[in-house]
Order: sequence, then C-alpha cells, then structure tokens
Amino acid sequence: MKYDESICKFNMDTGCVELLLRDGRKITIDCTGVENALDVTTAQQTELDYLIYNDPLSYADLILNGDSEEYLKNVTGSHGLED
Repeated sequence: MKYDESICKFNMDTGCVELLLRDGRKITIDCTGVENALDVTTAQQTELDYLIYNDPLSYADLILNGDSEEYLKNVTGSHGLED
C-alpha cells in the first residue's frame, strides 16, 4: 500500500492511528484492539506506545504489513518475568 506520510497521525480522542492512502482512502487502526489481540507484555506495550506517539507511520506499517509479534519479541527480548 502506498501511504501519504504527511497524513498519518494518532488521534488521542479515539485512540486510533489514522492513515490516508494516496488513492484517498482512509484507514483507522484501533490501537487498543490491536494491542488486545496481540496480548502484549508491559515492555512490548511501551514499544508500541513509543511508535504511536513518535512515529505513527511506522506503527501503521508494522500493523498492516509487518509481523508485529516477531517485531515485538525481537525489540523487547524475553525477560522471563512476563512470559
């Protein structure tokens, strides 16, 4: 999918990342729903929060095109307490 990078933001009122595609379609990602479906740990939640607030385009790309579970496992590692 081709994104319009200038129109990707986190909407604090809805808790969603909103992304405008180049063809004019809009995608809304329910961040709470995604995180509940992924069953994230505290460390993984922190990483997702960072992306949501600081790089919503990367968050959207990860959720729509990436292997989010593998990414989160690799970026946060396994600490034993949250397994």
